[in-house]
Amino acid sequence: MSQLLWGIDLGGTKIEGAILDDHGVALHRLRRETGAANGYDHVLSQIVGVIRDLENASGLSRPAIIGIGTPGAVEPSSGALKNSNTTCLIGRPLREDLAAALGCVIRMANDANCFALAEASWGAAAGADVAMGLILGTGVGGGLVVRGRVLDGQHGIAGEWGHNPLRGESSPCYCGRNGCIETVIAGPSLERYYRESGGENIRLPEIVAKAGAGDPIAEATIRRLQEKFGEAIAAVINILDPDAIVIGGGVGNIQELYSEATRQWIRQFLFNQVLTTRILRPQLGDSAGVFGAAILARA
Repeated sequence: MSQLLWGIDLGGTKIEGAILDDHGVALHRLRRETGAANGYDHVLSQIVGVIRDLENASGLSRPAIIGIGTPGAVEPSSGALKNSNTTCLIGRPLREDLAAALGCVIRMANDANCFALAEASWGAAAGADVAMGLILGTGVGGGLVVRGRVLDGQHGIAGEWGHNPLRGESSPCYCGRNGCIETVIAGPSLERYYRESGGENIRLPEIVAKAGAGDPIAEATIRRLQEKFGEAIAAVINILDPDAIVIGGGVGNIQELYSEATRQWIRQFLFNQVLTTRILRPQLGDSAGVFGAAILARA
């Protein structure tokens, strides 16, 4: 019998739990509200509740290992969570507290790493030796998978390309620095650029539609995305040279990111004459987070 994999995707508003077989088929899936406004202890109890719900729904006992995807990353030196937009988790030993509450081993990775792991295992980048999963949405993040395993790094921040600086950019970032990739190509950043260039105060999908209809300011906004994405991702390719890059998040739905024009921008910054890296749309949709978390539990 193949190993059953239990995973939890801990989000800002919802917690999803799933039991999968070893081929990525979901046998049981369910959700609860995160309730982060009620504090750390409440979130902890909600996660434990999801595991108990999975036990009741499946008739199975909890396994020896459970994988959890989180907003933020674990600081290797202390075990505390950091860089989380669910602020009640910051500085707390979530992995250790869950292990104590559930009586099993907890393997934890951030949500971008889980997205990358799922797409590299069962999705668009299946079979790639080195794959990068990008999250382009309200923020910019990323995760790295090498031969089927998440690369965490010495500081637990491997793949966090969104906080590298871009040439000539100076917009302040929440991280305390200026000119980060996130301040340029995240969804809200593109909306701000359109607005400050003389456009209306509208959301990114409307800007994309206007670009398709010939609005020159919208077209300039999409060209800026292509140019700055090309510069930013070329630096990653120069260092890691991945086989495949999968783009998730709302900005990742913009078809121009996969165009020859974008690849030409990448080539301008690439330390090579040709570009064969595959730039891919995701295949797993909103399943990627909980699927990647479950893969962490593989023996």
